[in-house]
Amino acid sequence: MTNDVKEIFNGSGVGPGRPGGEAAPAPAALAAKVRTLAPSMTRSMQRVAEAVAADPAGCAALTVTGLAELTGTSEATVVRTARLLGYPGYRDLRLALAGLAAQQQSGRAPSVTADIAVDDPIADVVAKLAHDEQQTLADTAAGLDTIQLGAAVTALAAARRTDIYGVGASGLVAQDLAQKLLRIGLIAHAHSDPHLAVTNAVQLRAGDVAIAITHSGSTGDVIEPLRVAFDHGATTVAVTGRPDGPVSQYADHILTTSTARESELRPAAMSSRTSQLLVIDCLFTGVTQRTYETAAPALSASYEALAHRHSPRTR
Repeated sequence: MTNDVKEIFNGSGVGPGRPGGEAAPAPAALAAKVRTLAPSMTRSMQRVAEAVAADPAGCAALTVTGLAELTGTSEATVVRTARLLGYPGYRDLRLALAGLAAQQQSGRAPSVTADIAVDDPIADVVAKLAHDEQQTLADTAAGLDTIQLGAAVTALAAARRTDIYGVGASGLVAQDLAQKLLRIGLIAHAHSDPHLAVTNAVQLRAGDVAIAITHSGSTGDVIEPLRVAFDHGATTVAVTGRPDGPVSQYADHILTTSTARESELRPAAMSSRTSQLLVIDCLFTGVTQRTYETAAPALSASYEALAHRHSPRTR
């Protein structure tokens, strides 16, 4: 075992993105991390990640050498995978695997999957979709960086103006956030037209916020206005399922959503929207808390303005 591998295995190395040796993710977050990060890993690291996700109990009993042999990789690959998943060393990953195995043995493992077949009865479709939605939300909650979320909330609460960029299904999520912010008295605009997005981004400056919503992290029509906003000094936020994607280059704060499995009958655009909406709700709720003295009256006024539309008309 090389010296650098020994150092990380013994827990003295600090993983990427965890300055100062922050606490490793809880066992419940491990499976979510694997599902989210596996698509961006090298093939050898994917084999390690897939092995620990498929058999946490078995892998928890293995040494770093044993897991490397099981997956046909090297000790260094195992350690790099552990660090990418957020653990200072392999020893910490083993502890999390043991915890995850205990949770699964307690009967909390899912009983259905979201592999929907063309001839599935509608009752099975409902059960599978409901399970998939629950898993997506749980994965997003487990993997969401609350420090980044808090910083984004702080910026939004104090923003002179907020621009939100999204196209396709992500455009619907962008509109949802803009409407929510408007109802608590904040200035917010959602842009799905790439030309309008860029021309509006040019007007942003320090004290403004720009938010890009992109599941893939590589949507050019969303990245371009975020880059312009970034260059003009606005605080930038990316809501994405690929935190290592191109959008991250221009994001001051990154909020990661779950990368749900897609299928022929349920494309990624449908499943990703669930996790995006959770993040949007977290942002909105946090901002409402920070601006409660002004947000509460604004919400009351908006409810009052619409009340007559929800009551039977009198002749």
